[in-house]
Amino acid sequence: MQIGPFKSEVIETFADEDVQREMMDALKKVRSNADYVYPLVIGGKRIQTKETIVSTNPSSPAEVVGASALASKEHADAALDAAWKAFESWKRWSQEERSLVLLKVAQIIRKRRREFEACLVLEIGKNLIDASAEVAETIEFLEYYARQAMKYTGSIEGLTPFPGEHNGSFYVPLGVGVAIAPWNFPMALMTTMIAGALVVGNTMVCKPAEDTVVSCGKLMEAFEEAGLPAGVLNFLPGIGRDVGEYLVAHPKTRFISFTGSLAIGARINEIAARLAPGQKWFKRVFLELGGKNAILVDETADLDVAAVGIIEGAFGYQGQKCSACSRLIVVDSVYDALIDRVVALTEKVTVGPAETNPRNGPIINAAQEKKILQYIDIGKEEGKLLTGGHRLDGAGYFFSPTIFGDVAPNARIAQEEVFGPFVAAIRVKTFEEGMEVVANTNYGLTGSVFSRNRERLEYARREFQVGNLYFNRKNTGALVGIQPFGGFNLSGTDTKVGGPDYLLQFLQMKAVAERF
Repeated sequence: MQIGPFKSEVIETFADEDVQREMMDALKKVRSNADYVYPLVIGGKRIQTKETIVSTNPSSPAEVVGASALASKEHADAALDAAWKAFESWKRWSQEERSLVLLKVAQIIRKRRREFEACLVLEIGKNLIDASAEVAETIEFLEYYARQAMKYTGSIEGLTPFPGEHNGSFYVPLGVGVAIAPWNFPMALMTTMIAGALVVGNTMVCKPAEDTVVSCGKLMEAFEEAGLPAGVLNFLPGIGRDVGEYLVAHPKTRFISFTGSLAIGARINEIAARLAPGQKWFKRVFLELGGKNAILVDETADLDVAAVGIIEGAFGYQGQKCSACSRLIVVDSVYDALIDRVVALTEKVTVGPAETNPRNGPIINAAQEKKILQYIDIGKEEGKLLTGGHRLDGAGYFFSPTIFGDVAPNARIAQEEVFGPFVAAIRVKTFEEGMEVVANTNYGLTGSVFSRNRERLEYARREFQVGNLYFNRKNTGALVGIQPFGGFNLSGTDTKVGGPDYLLQFLQMKAVAERF
């Protein structure tokens, strides 16, 4: 199979009037299908249920975006059975054939990208540019893994010959996996979980977050349209504490991919570690969890550049990213000057309905709104409110970007993940003290250092313990195939999605020796 080299997708800025019209038409199309109920898909059969999961627009919670059928434990049993049945033939497809399916899915999404973007705008409150970025990343994962999988075909090179024997090793797929995706990047992160596993011969059961059944239902349609055989990918929207836990504990589940909170990730890891009756393997568990990510700024930094990077890292998609900056650590001699710049930029951030393409759209739901309000109350006890700190007017879940200053390193708002437009600023005397504060967390996902001191940057390169570290730029926005993404410590198992080794997690090596 001849395919060109991988390249990044272009993110649409919506500056062109024709593109704007395309987007408005796509929003209308998604709205016109609001009464559609996405079915369960098990073994290629589309199944409706009496009970449903209803998805609403966080910019206007009274508006229904769509719905899905609601899976039960019995459906979970059927989905795992269907996946194992499909595995027997799917694993025997050539690698070229499986890679071609992913490339077809990528092309389908590329042709329908405005429609996919519109789903994200209406269902999870991403502005137009953020929605375009996620759809671009979704396509990139498909294109990248289709190419990466080709290097795992045939015998493994580099083994030492042994006299009198023919020895060979090769990779084989694991079996049936379960993907449990988050609501903040429903298309991109569901895609990386399922595409990475499928392309090397595994089959999957995917459970979307309850807030994103429409976006993931749309993604499922693209895989079906590409000609994926029945049972290779099974779509199972359901309640996490019910169907999700059941799938994790099930003896027929071979591996689990999960992105979400530390609390749920820890529980998944605990449940998966138990041997269930009839289970023949130790389950592999791949976790991408939270972060309490820090940006460290020293006295040599360009403060104007740093301020922009901080705003982008902290408040992109309303701070609802595991990678978002939530701790700002600043050397005392430039603390006040930098904070003045950051607060001034923060107060210019526009907030409103996502389809109007503001800088910030809404928070995802009422539960997250309640959580942020609770942390604002805590922050008022632990620091000085510099800007924001309140809910904005409107029917949607709109919040002013919030910064607390002069926060102690051990304060709750400096230690606990808020997952919203919320930053705790910490004053330190020196860069060295700042690095100590950086390390004062159980997480280790992303971080940034703004400095023009080469010795300090090299020190941070070695000692800033995160999976993704950036110098003199924002700490979010890892690019597929360029910046493999995954965290240290309690931020997860460092799967490095979008990296050259990601697919190995879904394979096992088999060695065969023949004596002459």
